[in-house]
Amino acid sequence: MNHRLAGTGRKRCAAARDWCARVALAALLAIAGAAPALAAALDDKARESGCIGKPEVSNGMYRCQTKSGTAFFNVPGTVPVAPSTRSNGKAAASTPTPAGFPRVDTATQKGRDDVRRKVLGDELASEEKLLVEARAAYADGAPSPLPEERADAEKYRQRIARLRQAVGLHEKNVEALKKEIASIR
Repeated sequence: MNHRLAGTGRKRCAAARDWCARVALAALLAIAGAAPALAAALDDKARESGCIGKPEVSNGMYRCQTKSGTAFFNVPGTVPVAPSTRSNGKAAASTPTPAGFPRVDTATQKGRDDVRRKVLGDELASEEKLLVEARAAYADGAPSPLPEERADAEKYRQRIARLRQAVGLHEKNVEALKKEIASIR
């Protein structure tokens, strides 16, 4: 799958949602007048969790980087503010777009979507062809043994396992490509 095309817009949307969540949280803390106390509680909890940087809101929890990876936590008495969502799960458009956020006109985006759809369609056709070939080689788990495998049953079992793994990989790729194509506007 062409990873340069897949999910690029989602990364920008996620960044915009995170930015909106941080702004909304700051606004709520300022309005409530509890900014110093809640900020101190958040800082304490972040230190307890081993955070290296500032915590951010992610999926209704605070998230931060630690030496050993990513930590998620909540602060008692606070509710991390996430962007509002509609009933269909998509982010509501009530929040203004940040200044400097890249904008693309409709015709350009349609052209990009068409190119992406074509590239993904080509990848899907290629992956389906590879799946057919992998299934044929796998032969329902009973391919005929190669000459060097007749004397060594373990080599034969290893080849069957590799063929089964290849079939599974191609099936997952086909499924992911179909899902990606369906998500294009």
